[in-house]
Amino acid sequence: MSNHASNRQRSHSTPHADKIFHIATCNLLNFALPNRIYYDNMQAYRPEQYDAKLQGLANLFGQAHADIFAVQEVWDEQALQDLTDKIGLSDAKVLVPMASNDVNSDLTEGRGASKTPAQGIISRFPIIDWQLLTAFDERAYIEVPDAGLYTAFNRPPLIATLDIFGESVTVISAHLKSKRPHYLRDDDGRLLEDYDDPMLRVRAKLRSLCMRAAEAAALRIFIINKLKNTRHPLMLLGDMNDVTNSVTTQLLAETSEVIYDKSMRDVALFDAARVQTHYGWMHDVAYTHLYQGMPEVIDQLFVSEEFVSDSKFAKGQVMRVDYFNDHLKAEYFERATDHGIVRAKIELF
Repeated sequence: MSNHASNRQRSHSTPHADKIFHIATCNLLNFALPNRIYYDNMQAYRPEQYDAKLQGLANLFGQAHADIFAVQEVWDEQALQDLTDKIGLSDAKVLVPMASNDVNSDLTEGRGASKTPAQGIISRFPIIDWQLLTAFDERAYIEVPDAGLYTAFNRPPLIATLDIFGESVTVISAHLKSKRPHYLRDDDGRLLEDYDDPMLRVRAKLRSLCMRAAEAAALRIFIINKLKNTRHPLMLLGDMNDVTNSVTTQLLAETSEVIYDKSMRDVALFDAARVQTHYGWMHDVAYTHLYQGMPEVIDQLFVSEEFVSDSKFAKGQVMRVDYFNDHLKAEYFERATDHGIVRAKIELF
């Protein structure tokens, strides 16, 4: 047995030495405070509606029982704090700078998110630092048909460095462009194209694909710069708006490149469900969203090589991945969110 394997076995055999935590991701479906307009064409939550949504999310998060949550579609930091308190994580740090309700915030002046919701992170572990990824590296720029040059994230990914049992770990909460057709609008938001024209719909879907691909490329460039020639552990979580093996998601992760070039392990990302050490039946029947009635996994949890158990550079392993999606069987209006939760159980060696 190698020294590496021997040391790992010894760490597993000492209960008090276990460094195990759970990390999860969930899209919260327009989580905003009551009586607050978030989209011009959407009604604000009445207080009783907000309470019902808060309770529904609390029930879901209570099942997941994670130490770290990466969340998407947050309009108000206070709403996320309410959820954190309700599930008994009052001592956790709530980070959602683009939805801050602090009047001293340079980003929001206390008004919460505007035009589009924000990404957030809830963490029981200390947050060492954080940043927002806004502008693309110019190598990710793309000309979107009829819409011009696309150069920045519509929903900036939130990147935080956490101190997890003494290990510095980067956690990214991301939400890429949806598959919904991107129709052209004027400066006042008025629609310039006919929703019912099937030819225009093809053009509008092409725009969405271009935008999602550019966002994936820009985030990929950041991740390469973060991981290349380092042993720094990283986890990417969020709503990627496409399945794991799609072109855009693989542009982001580049897992398949490892098959042809082992050196790519240094910068590739691995689907946590595929590298879990307690691989079971759940991955094959999992789904986190229903798109036009079809179940699919678009909420992803990726890890760097440092969490792949058979790597000589492993600092930990993905022990198990679970999906919480029973609520998606209810009628749409009864759901607190239209996404499931993906949760991973991680052990640091």
